[in-house]
Amino acid sequence: MARGADEKSTGIDWRSRVFDSLSLPALILEANRVVLDANKSFLMQYGISKDGIIGQTCHEFFYQSEDPCPYETCPLSKVLKEKTGQTILRCVKIPGSKEKWEDRIFSPILDDAGKVQYIIEKIRDVTHIKRLERELSGIKVFMEKFVQSSMSAIVAADRRGRILLMNPAAEELTGYTFPEARRRVTVRDLYPPGQAKEIMAKLRSEAFGGKGRLPCSQTILVNAQGEEIPVELTAAIIYEGEKEVATMGIFNDLREKIAQEEKIKEVLMRAAKAEKMASLGQLAAGVAHEINNPLTGILLYGGLLLEDLRSDHPWHQDLQSIIDDANQCRNIVKSLLAYSRQTSANKEIIDLNDLVEQSLSLIRDQSLFINIEVVKKLSDEKMLIRVDRSQLNQVIINLVINAVDAMERKGTLTLKTYWHLRKKKGAGKKEAAGFAYLEVADTGCGISAENLSRIFDPFFTTKELGKGTGLGLSTAYGIIHENGGTIWVKETSPKGSTFIVELPLCQDANGHEL
Repeated sequence: MARGADEKSTGIDWRSRVFDSLSLPALILEANRVVLDANKSFLMQYGISKDGIIGQTCHEFFYQSEDPCPYETCPLSKVLKEKTGQTILRCVKIPGSKEKWEDRIFSPILDDAGKVQYIIEKIRDVTHIKRLERELSGIKVFMEKFVQSSMSAIVAADRRGRILLMNPAAEELTGYTFPEARRRVTVRDLYPPGQAKEIMAKLRSEAFGGKGRLPCSQTILVNAQGEEIPVELTAAIIYEGEKEVATMGIFNDLREKIAQEEKIKEVLMRAAKAEKMASLGQLAAGVAHEINNPLTGILLYGGLLLEDLRSDHPWHQDLQSIIDDANQCRNIVKSLLAYSRQTSANKEIIDLNDLVEQSLSLIRDQSLFINIEVVKKLSDEKMLIRVDRSQLNQVIINLVINAVDAMERKGTLTLKTYWHLRKKKGAGKKEAAGFAYLEVADTGCGISAENLSRIFDPFFTTKELGKGTGLGLSTAYGIIHENGGTIWVKETSPKGSTFIVELPLCQDANGHEL
């Protein structure tokens, strides 16, 4: 045998073995699409022998069709024309099995003249990859829906702080639309100056939930209008390997929560105050009764002794001091009894304006008003209330005396009355209750913030020792509540204070029941 023939024979055998050793199923096609050969991997995958495929066209075998695939969908036609490799992704329906995806790779084999003589078609099963892609696509769609529908505001930004993502809740919270935020805003603009830097420092530290994570913490967010909003923030750094590529923050608006907590705190404080005052009322009543009996004896026998002593007796002044101090104790006892409401109430219908005028006339020391301008802004309408006259006189006198003391007996005292209707709780549109109001305003020094919450507490006073018992406002508080009303400080400042007394109207100006 000639040497050239041996080489040719060896070459053909070598190429055949290489073709059979390919791990991917493969075919050799002639230019007319007829199958010239199939490798072992192809025969095993499709469970056929070479006789079952050689001599058929590719479209006959794969699609049981006598017509070639359309030019625009068949890469083989493009390979013949352009003499370059081509690929196509095909979904193959195999009888009795699930959907199968194949990536088909067509490579031309050229002759010495550069013409396509044969085509190798390799088939790569990518069904698993396609399933993963679908799963990932489904997860991506779900995550997008989750982010967009989240009630929490979610914002993501790149390393430079440029906004990458902002869901509708974040748009509502910040006041920026997502397109606007991408154009105009960085994540630093969403915080007070320096706050973003502090948050990043915490994220990069191991001390706050681990590096790259920041658990729930309270901070301030600044919206498009410059308003500072208290928020709860959970943040994280997004990494690619060890490299920081982005940050993400989840924000929850705390304004409503804080407002609710304040309301609950206020209710609890009121309840505690009411409970404390009730307990102190019982204590005050017991103390007053226990003190009253020995005090009566001191005043009685002290008075008798004083009558028997001459005015120039060395004990006369000391005895007079004892009696004066005992009288002061008796006044405190009266206040305790009034505070504990041990005295019986005698309610009657009276006009609020008449009550104010009468109370002013009952103030014994009219010299208090020498340097005080008294301004009366009393309503022209009758405001009839059902109250204990003497108790309300005591409240009004107490408020006036306190106002005079706050002004150090120099300034303007204003007394104002008015009324209006207010809807009853749980009532219809036409059901409203009428309330009468008395405002007592002064131009004094005002009430300090630390004392404002304590002014109605029993025995609390800012007056000098011996000049006040601290029972005046607490007694007024108890009396007003016993008569169905409320009392509070409307406003206070270094320029003065205004107290409001609210009492329910019992009749209109014509005497009709409300």
